[in-house]
Amino acid sequence: MDLYDKLTILADAAKYDVACTSSGSDRAGTAGSIGSTAPAGICHSFSADGRCISLLKVLMTNVCVYDCKYCVNRRSNDTRRAAFTPRELAELAIGFYRRNYIEGLFLSSGIMKNPDYTCEQMLRTLELLRNEYRFRGYIHVKAIPGADDRLIERLGLLADRMSVNIELPSRQSLTALAPDKSKTDILRPMGQICQEIHRSREELVRYRHAPTFAPAGQSTQMIVGASGESDFQILNLTQGLYRKYELKRVFFSAYTPVVSDKLLPALNTKPPLLREHRLYQADWLLRFYGFEAGELLDEAHPNFDPLLDPKANWALHHPDQFPVEINKAPYEMLLRVPGIGVRSARAIRSARRVSTLDFGDLRRMGVVLKRAQYFITCRGRLAEGLRITPEGTFRAMVSGRLIRELEPDYGQQLSLFSSMDAAPTREEVLQCLTGEL
Repeated sequence: MDLYDKLTILADAAKYDVACTSSGSDRAGTAGSIGSTAPAGICHSFSADGRCISLLKVLMTNVCVYDCKYCVNRRSNDTRRAAFTPRELAELAIGFYRRNYIEGLFLSSGIMKNPDYTCEQMLRTLELLRNEYRFRGYIHVKAIPGADDRLIERLGLLADRMSVNIELPSRQSLTALAPDKSKTDILRPMGQICQEIHRSREELVRYRHAPTFAPAGQSTQMIVGASGESDFQILNLTQGLYRKYELKRVFFSAYTPVVSDKLLPALNTKPPLLREHRLYQADWLLRFYGFEAGELLDEAHPNFDPLLDPKANWALHHPDQFPVEINKAPYEMLLRVPGIGVRSARAIRSARRVSTLDFGDLRRMGVVLKRAQYFITCRGRLAEGLRITPEGTFRAMVSGRLIRELEPDYGQQLSLFSSMDAAPTREEVLQCLTGEL
């Protein structure tokens, strides 16, 4: 098998791993144009200074001794197999870099022979890139659960970011769908990476030229929809991972049926993309808005509302907290107002020190008044002409654009209401989405 065939197989096999930032673009290349983000093999991440950088996203091998039921590369699946040698992959990456195709590498792998052997092959690849080719670009590498601690440590000294995929949200799901893996094997390298990062930071304080361990931190990925856990369980686990292991990101991957198994959704089942989107929105609230998982969901309401983003849903269920006076409300409360983000909340906090703000000022600061006006006052007054009713507030919070993108029939069926003066009620929208109209 030549190098191009290996690249075709192993780049395509890597597309299910989302634990790196991607552009999400599906614009294919056409005759007479240059560049294409659609084919497998290139993903996009962001550097510390905000630049978008292109990464070669590939597996070391799709040969795997494990038989995870959700994985296209599982041992029992009939698929073409391939494996790079460390030299082949290093030369491929540096060749792409010299041609200005990529600026870095995202490297994962199936488990070939055993975790230690696989980790050694990945380590040899990184050693060739860093030491022989003197490559100083961005490298994101997957730590292999079950590999020796010394191998994980050596990988971290060569990589910019490391990640360990937790895959499934509970021990029960892991036992049922990935019997060769254990929660302990997955969490142990997470803990080691966290400790090594702390140790590296302490050494850098004392020795300026001390080697750095995974300076861009670590991340993980969870599959959503392959097992029966609720959003509440997933969000609680996410919050726990951030606190215990200080992760940079938790990525969510809507399960795409790729193999047939009685324990998995049917092959013709659509990926739960809207659910994945709501989890990402909630993850943002945990990291930047000061929310707790228990505030967004609970045992009585274990899943996110498909029509409302988590922040709007929280606001609608806490009418006692609103309206807030924009010129006096604490910064933490401003962040909880739908339509006010981190940047606009900071702008409000700064501007109101020198003047009293009104709705026009908020609009110029970037506040989405279409949503925020239902939850705020300026100088003790509501927006002029605004009538607040539960139904009207709900309609203002529904993201029709998002639903039209994810549910094509929604836009057509909503036209049934186009001749009416009022927008559809919540019940009518839900009926549209479930095909009851």
